[in-house]
Amino acid sequence: MDLIAQTEIRCPHCGQTFPLEVDTSEGEQILVEDCSICCRPMTLTIRSEPGTVLDVTISDEVS
Repeated sequence: MDLIAQTEIRCPHCGQTFPLEVDTSEGEQILVEDCSICCRPMTLTIRSEPGTVLDVTISDEVS
């Protein structure tokens, strides 16, 4: 089983959508990721199970 899954996320700053590869071997993770379009940071809370992204919550605040 491939534990890397791809999902689409929308930047809370510029509104553009871009792909993100997620390691689904962990059930929940919090990441700070830069938008691939405008380069501004965002905080992602990702819930997954092996091979599948269940939910992504995106915040424009960086913790």
